[in-house]
Amino acid sequence: MRIGLFTDVYPPFINGVSTSVLMLKKGLEELGHEVYVVTVNNESFSYKKEERVLRVPGVPTGIFDYRLTSIYPIRAIKTIKKWKLDVIHTHTEFGIGSFARLISKQFNIPLVHTYHTMYEEYVHYITKGYFNSASKKLVEYLTLFLCDKTIDELIVPTKKAKELFKEKYKVKRDVHIIPSGVDTSRFHPKNIDIKESEQIKKDLGIKRSDFLVLYVGRIAQEKNIDFQINAFKKVVKKIPKARLLIVGDGPDMKDLIELTHKNKLDKSVIFAGRAPWEEIPKYYSLCDVFATSSTTETQGLTVIEAMGAAKPVIAIRDESFEGVMTNDKEGFFFETEKEYVEQLTKLYNDKKLRKRLSEAGIKTAAKYSPLTYAKSVYKIYEKVINKDTNIFKKTIHKAEKIFKKGGKNEEDINMQSKDVFNKR
Repeated sequence: MRIGLFTDVYPPFINGVSTSVLMLKKGLEELGHEVYVVTVNNESFSYKKEERVLRVPGVPTGIFDYRLTSIYPIRAIKTIKKWKLDVIHTHTEFGIGSFARLISKQFNIPLVHTYHTMYEEYVHYITKGYFNSASKKLVEYLTLFLCDKTIDELIVPTKKAKELFKEKYKVKRDVHIIPSGVDTSRFHPKNIDIKESEQIKKDLGIKRSDFLVLYVGRIAQEKNIDFQINAFKKVVKKIPKARLLIVGDGPDMKDLIELTHKNKLDKSVIFAGRAPWEEIPKYYSLCDVFATSSTTETQGLTVIEAMGAAKPVIAIRDESFEGVMTNDKEGFFFETEKEYVEQLTKLYNDKKLRKRLSEAGIKTAAKYSPLTYAKSVYKIYEKVINKDTNIFKKTIHKAEKIFKKGGKNEEDINMQSKDVFNKR
């Protein structure tokens, strides 16, 4: 099968969606399929034929390092046409996601979509605190339209995301739960260079006797990292050797450093900054426990990574994490600051417990391999390809006329393409 993955984020840019798309590509290729990626580039159009990755120009959004594209070069459209795709799989609603819908309609290709991001939790980055209620309603409308009315099949990574569509948005369509894949072999202790990990620990000023708690991810308001920093003031009273290592970067870095200073935790909380993708497993290898207090995830990929690294997890009780781990099996859930402190203290005092949780975690993480992920997604591809009621087969594709008539120049075709999409 020839499959096109359309996404606004892809390595070298790293986040949960980027990793998910990369793992899906890897798994599908392992199954013997031809997989192409369409994503955003910093400046210009590029196509690496050997990697099957096409990048179109994007502009900064002002939100983290995200870029969006609104101009779809004719070169990109011609390149995609040559691929003769059997199915398109989008991993973003806007930008490249809009481009994918245009291509899907233009060439009569069925479209599968994975909903990765709980957008309502990110509205504040746009509104800056103004009109939040109205903005969330708009996001709800757009999400419902783009994830229901313009696609053939919908995939979500967790029960939490499915409930959003079924219970809040009241969609009638099928919503398939397929957890994203993680290459857990990267994190397995046997694949970690201990000397390199020890050097990182030395560079950060972490002692061998320290009890290290790790957070990996974006440093932003919705990740609720301030909860951990505030709670850590009580943790160090019970565990003087406890250290909280925060790996990542983001808009709240300055505020969290100030919060750390305010709580007099400068020696106990360590900000490592952003780490290269290939270095991340080494940071997991350093810690004794992985902790997260984010309630805005659609799937806890970092929790799976931690389990793959044989590390016990403590996570705030949230459906996204309840879908990937079990309390007192791979780790513990907490709801209050008191529970957070008590669980860390319990793990610090009980090495046998940490070992039991670690061993269970490795076994659980193995269930999320890229191959398992790809096999589940492929079943949806087969379903949509064989569906006689494919919404695109019912449409007279005006976009095809663009290529039959031709445009005076690239700008003309871009404008015509957008007009087709907007009138859909």
